[in-house]
Amino acid sequence: MKALGPIPSAFSADADGRLLIGGRTADHWTAEARGTPLFVYDRAMIVAQAERFRAAFPGEVALHYAVKANPFAPLLETMAELVDGFDVASAGELGKVAHLGRPVSFAGPGKRDFELEAAMRAGVTINLESEGEAERALAIAASEGLTARLAVRVNPPFGLKGSGQKMGGLASPFGVDHDRVPALIRRIVEAGADWQGLHIYAGSQALKSEALIDVQHETIGLAAAIAESAGLAPPNVNLGGGFGIPYFGKDEPLDVEAVGRALGRALADRPEILAGTQFAIELGRWLVGEAGVYLTRIVDRKVSRGRTFLVTDGGLQHQLAASGNFGQLLRRNYPVAIASRFAAGAEEEVTVAGCLCTPLDLLADEAMLPKAEVGDLVAVFCAGAYGLTASPTAFLSQPMAREILA
Repeated sequence: MKALGPIPSAFSADADGRLLIGGRTADHWTAEARGTPLFVYDRAMIVAQAERFRAAFPGEVALHYAVKANPFAPLLETMAELVDGFDVASAGELGKVAHLGRPVSFAGPGKRDFELEAAMRAGVTINLESEGEAERALAIAASEGLTARLAVRVNPPFGLKGSGQKMGGLASPFGVDHDRVPALIRRIVEAGADWQGLHIYAGSQALKSEALIDVQHETIGLAAAIAESAGLAPPNVNLGGGFGIPYFGKDEPLDVEAVGRALGRALADRPEILAGTQFAIELGRWLVGEAGVYLTRIVDRKVSRGRTFLVTDGGLQHQLAASGNFGQLLRRNYPVAIASRFAAGAEEEVTVAGCLCTPLDLLADEAMLPKAEVGDLVAVFCAGAYGLTASPTAFLSQPMAREILA
């Protein structure tokens, strides 16, 4: 038997023991969407997360949404009501939020010239990933008569301890090595561009508040040191994000309130050169991850060499992360339940397999679940971030999953 991850506490059952999402049963949502597989995103849970952030962090800290976490259009419209800005990583993502009336910043390596030009025409802040990208941006601005709003993404000399993916303290395609940043800032300003500040991102999916507190303190110190060396105070500093959510059996939720209190103290004591700087935190997974549920219907129940398999109409083509193939070194189970028997106790050990012709397509492996039959719905939780758009949706030409905002 292998443990399942923790189901977010906001989910509950109705009087008949069926899973409720946004106050309605899973069957209600699959009927409304006219089939499965289906991602359901609970709007009230997203609003609650944004409100929790606002209560925990100083008012001077802006909240940005990282569009890569989930670019579903109705969800983005909700986000426009909740956050202070959007962070995008492609021209395609920019096109999804440009009309929503919030400031936008554009990060990511390998921006093509047409993307740089599109960002300038839209008044977007470009987070530069290299000196070469800076020169191309300045050349485009000069040739097209555009104002380039440029920030520098910094590759810091430290990483986020315990993070799922380290983004600092090593050689990287992301950002400019911290010791080369002051010279690049001076080049940007001397060229007549509108310098917007710094973007410093050290890692993702952290669950230890102490690690985030330490990295935010180091980030503020690094921003001050860069500013002193450049002789220019940054208008804005994006502190990155990195807030994680519990996916697996032994994961504990992040103490966001402790991080907020510590950041308040750090900003109150920040170096003088940062006195007029505006700060932002960029979040994706933490805002929307736990609000999403992936629903997939059992189409076959079979026993093979003593093991019971529940075969579903969904799988890794929509949920690469839950299948264990999106950055896991050792496969562990996401939180999974039988939606129609959500309140029931576990009765049997089963493996939930998707419909693809690969042994990698597992949504739960040797997990204890209530007895389920063909036609029942399997619910995979923590599916609101890096679900559909982080998966190989074209694999085996399976149908695209549906999405709905509850």
